[in-house]
Amino acid sequence: MDLLSRFLSLIPVTGRLELRCHFGAPWKISQGVAGAREIPYHLLMSGHAVLEDGNGPPEQLVAGDIILFPAGSAHLIHDGSGEPAKPEFTSNNASLVVVENDGIGETADFLCGRFLLGAVPDRLLRDHLPGRMVVRSALTDQAIGAGEPERSISHTRLMRLIGLMKEEALDPGLGSEMLVSHFSAALFTLTLRFATEAAQQPVGLMALARRPRLQPAVSAMFETPGEPWTLDELSSLCNMSKATFVRQFQQAIGRSASDLLTEVRMTIAGRMLLQTANPVAAIAESVGYQSDAAFQRVFKRHIGITPARWRSSGGNLQA
Repeated sequence: MDLLSRFLSLIPVTGRLELRCHFGAPWKISQGVAGAREIPYHLLMSGHAVLEDGNGPPEQLVAGDIILFPAGSAHLIHDGSGEPAKPEFTSNNASLVVVENDGIGETADFLCGRFLLGAVPDRLLRDHLPGRMVVRSALTDQAIGAGEPERSISHTRLMRLIGLMKEEALDPGLGSEMLVSHFSAALFTLTLRFATEAAQQPVGLMALARRPRLQPAVSAMFETPGEPWTLDELSSLCNMSKATFVRQFQQAIGRSASDLLTEVRMTIAGRMLLQTANPVAAIAESVGYQSDAAFQRVFKRHIGITPARWRSSGGNLQA
């Protein structure tokens, strides 16, 4: 199984498309902090926009851009004119809410929704993705000149998927709500794949996809997390010295292999606590902890609550 598939097998992600925003300038989309287990996204289908949030300087957006907020942060997207936004009014198109205004300036068309994370510890996802991601699905002359390939298989599939989402959202038929939900979930996977393959260096866990020499160690962590892995053993799997292995891992994701192994173990343990009735001690042993007390300490430090509270709350950190 490839790295992205392993990643998403531990943290299942579904999608929900909720709004079509069709505006004439001046306009704005203002969204507060997302709820637990939610990753807001926006797909700019036509027009131009400016993105502002707390994860970096303002960013210019063009048609074809996909904007994700893995940290769930508040954000503002607007037309860039500086003028007060025109009042909005809503209508319903099948299961999709359409938001419009009476602005007469340049138009912009968005599809907006959320990616929904399963009831599992999500640090393995959130800590390994940037606070915001802007994925350029449109291959402009400027992007090609900057080193982007003219067309990749991932890009072609991403554009096809976006096309299908547009068709079902704007001209719904029988089963459109279910289709768009599935397309929206697939959008998350294809977006991460496309970001991993783009000319711009990916960050976090996806950066490991560009480090094939480290793959044997990463595979071992995901496949047999219960083994008492040491850095010497993991580096040996990659035919590297321990020092080289440690350096390459740190360069790739900004943290150690031991940290990643702990995150994988806690994610698996969190799922088992919710999906099985196995004793905590048995779960601890299955993810590599012979000492129940040690597992309890690591789980609470990593997740924020004890295994027992995680289980009784159904994975709700606020419980």
